[in-house]
Amino acid sequence: MAPQRFHEQFDQIQRSMPDVPLAMGPDDSAEFFYEKGVVLARDGEEARVVEDTVRTHFTAITGLTGESVRRAGPETNRSGITRIQVGDPGVGDRRGDHAVANALRALREPEGRAGRRLISRNHVVSIAVNACPGDEPVPAPLTEGANPAPAEAGYDADTAVGVLVVDTGLMHDYRSYPLLAHVQGDAQIRETDDAGVLQQYVGHGTFIAGLVAAVSPNTEVTVRNTLNDAGAILESEFGEALFAAVDQNGWPDVISLSAGTSNGRTDGLLGVEGFMQELRGQRTLLVAAAGNNASATPFWPAAYADLPDYQDVVLSVGALRSDGEFGACFSNHGAWVKAYAPGERLIGPLTGFGAPTPYAYQHTTYDACRFGFTYSCTCQSPTHKGVLSQTGDAEPGSPDQATFDGLARWSGTSFAAPVAAGMVAAFMTANKETDARVARTQLLAANTEYAEVRGAHVPALRPPTWRPVPVVPLAPPA
Repeated sequence: MAPQRFHEQFDQIQRSMPDVPLAMGPDDSAEFFYEKGVVLARDGEEARVVEDTVRTHFTAITGLTGESVRRAGPETNRSGITRIQVGDPGVGDRRGDHAVANALRALREPEGRAGRRLISRNHVVSIAVNACPGDEPVPAPLTEGANPAPAEAGYDADTAVGVLVVDTGLMHDYRSYPLLAHVQGDAQIRETDDAGVLQQYVGHGTFIAGLVAAVSPNTEVTVRNTLNDAGAILESEFGEALFAAVDQNGWPDVISLSAGTSNGRTDGLLGVEGFMQELRGQRTLLVAAAGNNASATPFWPAAYADLPDYQDVVLSVGALRSDGEFGACFSNHGAWVKAYAPGERLIGPLTGFGAPTPYAYQHTTYDACRFGFTYSCTCQSPTHKGVLSQTGDAEPGSPDQATFDGLARWSGTSFAAPVAAGMVAAFMTANKETDARVARTQLLAANTEYAEVRGAHVPALRPPTWRPVPVVPLAPPA
């Protein structure tokens, strides 16, 4: 991303968490965002070690004080981590946090002796990632139909595969779309603002439920609004939220998750460690989006698929370009991404069936693709007009208006993940397989489809009812 986009993304996330001061890191790279003034540690003895070590370290450093180090939350919880305040979150700016950086530095030697991580930033986990794409969702004509189109397989309550979507909530009229008849779950808390403008990432969970149901109609899909706050949540709350999501109806066959974060490490997220360990003892398969940063840096929880203990537990999914032959410009990539599925310019249900919904959205003028691609990818550098301006400096004029009559076009690894989840569920139905992890292994083993991503040949999961969309080259500069 261009530097300007780092700050646009930061502004987007900060607006969704107005009461949590955030910083970007490391070194202003905006690889991830995190809570200022706070670190995470495993509760119990390790938290005490972290607290004492940081306090001692700060006492010896000019400009920092050990008096600021204290617990900032419950000492025990189900996720197994606790927040420790190490500094004043009001000090400094978005470019980093001196107190957090020094707290991490203080634990280097103890971590070396222990042979594992003892401390972590409190990262922001989000579906927004890099605020990509800037011009979607956009309305899709009903005559164009969904893409992937609904498969012809029927629904049988006795054999339906349970799929849990951890995302934003469902739109109030989602059942007006016939394919969502067997979808249930949490409602979107607030769909529009006082001016009738759809809120950020509203409809995201409904869109994902539609993709799962289209690829695999024999599913019982439950949508939880875990990420209802503009798609973002702090790592310290994420593990608890995942536990809450599965507690309501028990562990499903498949979890579809389209959120995550990088953290500059290769050993996972401290905040979800407890959940991942419990997940490993279940039969549930986690299908997780690889993220939209066009990066090879591990993105969590998807990158757990590359850790030895989780290779059959997690399926990490990147996005294919609209023609299905190459990786989408925005998709993360690397050996930790285990499969790719269509994720650009997909069409599915959003809102407005029977009662069209006007939507004010950001006007987009395409500049050069910020990831250096030569095709007209959906993740470019837009200019903005109106209420959804990311920069805060909106161009003059009223925001553009669109009316959703039910279907929308949307892009991102957010949607490649549920497409892959649907393919696992469809495989289970077709082969009378009751274990989603076995189905994952057999599906990938039987798959003969490949695509090219950054020069590497990778497994491509293309649903039979998915239609490729032609790629449009960028016009040469004038």
